[in-house]
Amino acid sequence: MSAWWRKNRRLLLQSAGTLLAVILLIALLRDGGWSEILEAFRKIKTANLLWVALLFFISRLAIIGRWHVLLRAGGVDIRFKDSASLTFTGLFASNFLPTTIGGDVVRLAGAMQMGFDRAVCLASIAADRLIGMAGMTMVLPLGVFHSWNLLENLPASLSTFAWVRRPLAFLQRTLSVFSLWLRKPGALLGSLAFTWVHMLCLFGSIYIFAGDLGTPVSFWMIAGLWSLTYFITLIPISVNGYGLQELSFTFFMTHVAGWTAGVSLSVAVLIRAFSILASLPGAFFIPAIMTVMAEQQEGTTYEGDLL
Repeated sequence: MSAWWRKNRRLLLQSAGTLLAVILLIALLRDGGWSEILEAFRKIKTANLLWVALLFFISRLAIIGRWHVLLRAGGVDIRFKDSASLTFTGLFASNFLPTTIGGDVVRLAGAMQMGFDRAVCLASIAADRLIGMAGMTMVLPLGVFHSWNLLENLPASLSTFAWVRRPLAFLQRTLSVFSLWLRKPGALLGSLAFTWVHMLCLFGSIYIFAGDLGTPVSFWMIAGLWSLTYFITLIPISVNGYGLQELSFTFFMTHVAGWTAGVSLSVAVLIRAFSILASLPGAFFIPAIMTVMAEQQEGTTYEGDLL
């Protein structure tokens, strides 16, 4: 029993965190919130849903491009279509598989299956995550500025854990493998540019939904508040951020942007839905990669290297 608990403790605790976040969302919306959500969905124009779908498609191309640039700069002779298949597979795994497997682990296994160098691929994935975090960090001051009165009342221990400890720990553990790209600033700038394309598409999608719902808000306020949501979601207390992302976004948009809880949650659910739909192409590639992972039985080692 103790061995089973040690093996599954993290997933069970994160599942409990997800359940708690969902319960809090339900409690938040118990007074007429559900009807408001349904009404919000009716207000979304079909044309704008198509525009958001296009933005998410561009966003996914940017995420592929970000990692592809890092791989090529690291000496990995990979085709763009292979980078795309691995990235989509990782996105699919992040949305549909337990976090003990994880999208990064699946990406690494797929790259190894294609015969690419494990060390460089592992380092490129760590660098990819770090650059994604750096992009969000660049707009984080906007979120802090708009919600300073709210954030200064948070418990000090929670603030330290959410905004400092995890990012710094991640930075310390990846700088050693990041050194390869520090000698190639062009690749880093190109990868960061792709990150910005991804972020602009994401923020633009929320901005479009806000206009449809009659709750216009500054594009840069959206960027800042989503960055706060992003860093909270990094706290490993829920499965793939489910519930925690929606609860955090609803909290900030309600208390800072002045949206109602129903509208905030409606937009959060729509963003999650589009993220999941945009990862579905990965389902075509994941069976072969999962077979390789099962044969190698090194999933735990991969994840330990990445976190």
